[in-house]
Amino acid sequence: MIEVKNLTKYFGAKKAVDNISFTVEKGEILGFLGPNAAGKSTTMRMITGFIPPSDGTAVIGGADILTDAVAARKKIGYLPENAPVYPDMTVYGYLDFCAEVRGFSGENRKKKVEEALEKCFLNEVKFQTISTLSKGFKQRVCFAQSIIHDPEYLILDEPTDGLDPNQKHEVRLLIRKMSADKAIILSTHILDEMDAVCSRAIIIAKGRIVADETPFNLRTRSSLHGAVSLTLPPTDTEKFISCIRGIKGVKEVRIIEKEADTLKVRIYPENAYTPIVNGVVTALSDHHYEIKTIFVEQGRLDEVFRELTV
Repeated sequence: MIEVKNLTKYFGAKKAVDNISFTVEKGEILGFLGPNAAGKSTTMRMITGFIPPSDGTAVIGGADILTDAVAARKKIGYLPENAPVYPDMTVYGYLDFCAEVRGFSGENRKKKVEEALEKCFLNEVKFQTISTLSKGFKQRVCFAQSIIHDPEYLILDEPTDGLDPNQKHEVRLLIRKMSADKAIILSTHILDEMDAVCSRAIIIAKGRIVADETPFNLRTRSSLHGAVSLTLPPTDTEKFISCIRGIKGVKEVRIIEKEADTLKVRIYPENAYTPIVNGVVTALSDHHYEIKTIFVEQGRLDEVFRELTV
């Protein structure tokens, strides 16, 4: 596993990371989220040994990043932010160099490079100079170097930054596929990405952990979780609200929008874990209301994120 133990980092008098601790097991994809300047990249740099912590440490598969740095780094694949690569090298030459640095030689080195090119969809540009590539392709080249040695532990800082929607989908599929036998930490500020890829999420703000939950559990913190949104033909709103308030488990009814041909309503439960949709549908059917659309809200991550980080 990856064990992060009381990591703290000062830059002068400013405390950028404040006593962070967590573990990541193999098979997990941990989303590491936070607003800008929350301490995400600084934490990841300390975990990989790129910068030393002011206090605390990280243990990678049993190897302490401070006392056994080489052993720890051998087990890590690291994609830094902003994809730092050598612009004058070709894609193939750069990955061949990275494979050599990782200790591969001969046919095995060539095989590792070809596998990385294939996994990251880089064959069409493999003989192209990196400086001529788009931002998205540069990101994929840097991602390829992070997995070229098939590491047990992956630290990915904004892995889909600069990618188009199709490329993002491909990279997310690759990350999920690799997670079966790896522990992965994925930094992102894209909530949809965390929801699509991660099995667990840590949110940090001002250098501190403010949440450590599954994406589903984070959604349950939203005021909308479990609410039922409806659209109906125009109707007597007072009579409608009176009907809904009589349903067991309903806390509140709100008129969201009232137009000439449509009434939009949201019904909130007393308990987000006890579904009210069946009771709502039954009551409306019994009172002969026509339902145009019905949707059970899963909760909104952006709302939860704002409440935790502002």
